[in-house]
Amino acid sequence: MGSHYEYDAKAIKIAYGGAISEYMAPGEKMGGSTHGVGWGRRNYHPRQNKGDQTDYGLYVMLALEYFANHHHTEETAINFDTFLPLWADKFISDSWGAWVCTQTKQALNKFVNKQKKNYDVEFVKSLGGMSNAMGLRSPAALGAYGDIESVVKASDDLMFTHASMDALAGGEFFTRLAYKIIHSKELGTVDELLDLMEKSVSEMKDDRKHFCSTQLQKGYLKYEEATNPKRPLYNEEFVDDLAATSMARLWDVGKTEPIKVGKASPTEGTMPTSIYLILKYFSLHPTSPGKAFAEGVRANAMIGGDNASRSIAVGMILGAMAGTSEVFGGSNELGSSWKNSLNSFKQAENWVNQLQYMKQAHSEL
Repeated sequence: MGSHYEYDAKAIKIAYGGAISEYMAPGEKMGGSTHGVGWGRRNYHPRQNKGDQTDYGLYVMLALEYFANHHHTEETAINFDTFLPLWADKFISDSWGAWVCTQTKQALNKFVNKQKKNYDVEFVKSLGGMSNAMGLRSPAALGAYGDIESVVKASDDLMFTHASMDALAGGEFFTRLAYKIIHSKELGTVDELLDLMEKSVSEMKDDRKHFCSTQLQKGYLKYEEATNPKRPLYNEEFVDDLAATSMARLWDVGKTEPIKVGKASPTEGTMPTSIYLILKYFSLHPTSPGKAFAEGVRANAMIGGDNASRSIAVGMILGAMAGTSEVFGGSNELGSSWKNSLNSFKQAENWVNQLQYMKQAHSEL
């Protein structure tokens, strides 16, 4: 959270004295604010503290709360009559604390003004705006459903604030991939991981398939470039930052200055950059999944920009590959301290233990 919406990777490295090793409060060591290009310098999470969640993390926690406490095992889809009031109360009661994205504000306004008691599919779809930002919220669904299509549907449903095909496609890709990793044999090579990525794309509908195939190709080619000692990018000090921005076009958001999409929220940037980070750090530590997880999520934080959006994808996939014992220990030497300083850990642990399905391939909370 400390570097969320800071678009200067050099400033992040100077502020942290190298790579980050602990959770940071909003703008910590950077004067209490970050430079969100196009949105100005501010504290984007005014009531969040060290070890708290960004808005993306809070959405993941909201889904986990719903599946743990309100979802009935016989239900094959999310019950919006239950879910939407739970969601709205987070903002109406002013308990959110973190940044509230434009799509959430718009959806909340529509929800409050409708005063409905039953929320059918048509109404739920009307809440979504056309933002192409990837708001991945599906990790908890992996423990709530036992089949991949139900988990994928939950991914779409949980992103009800976003109607853009790009955003929904990105969410589906990482959800399918996580499911396959959880239900497959342990991965030992990048080729095996890439095979699961390609299979995930192949199962998608045509429009989403084309978009995700393009993003996968971008992320894979950049991974190959950045890990090749014969290529100039390999020796760059800010290799991951340059990798992210070099895959992107300029995006003039009509605010104060243009943004490189690779570091901003649009899925065409967050998705290939997340794929790049997953492939790179797994390739560096194929036999030490806890270390791959630790270095991958740290690298994501050091890039800055909308690292919170990417963090859900990077954390979910590298975490699924590692398993909980490796994420919070094993070859991740920072795991124990990260667990103990994550303010929501105990709550998340309790809710996870209430889910219907637990992944079989790795150790659990």
